[in-house]
Amino acid sequence: MYTYTYTVMATKTISITEEAYAALLSEKQNSESFTQTILRLTKKKGKLADSFGKWKMTDQEEQKMQSELSEGWRVVAERLSIEMP
Repeated sequence: MYTYTYTVMATKTISITEEAYAALLSEKQNSESFTQTILRLTKKKGKLADSFGKWKMTDQEEQKMQSELSEGWRVVAERLSIEMP
């Protein structure tokens, strides 16, 4: 008994600049096809909103973050008041 599998892969022709081709070629890994390279580079990482609420921080970490943010905003406000009287 013989089994034969025939797979048809649709293809599209695209035009890219020499610069884009060189960039894609530099990203291509050894035995990887250009299709595999493009798919690897464009794989979705998920939405930023998907990570909200996932980080468990201690009270100390929260206080430090709040303190650093407050200090940063204070410095920005001070610079703006000097540069834009």
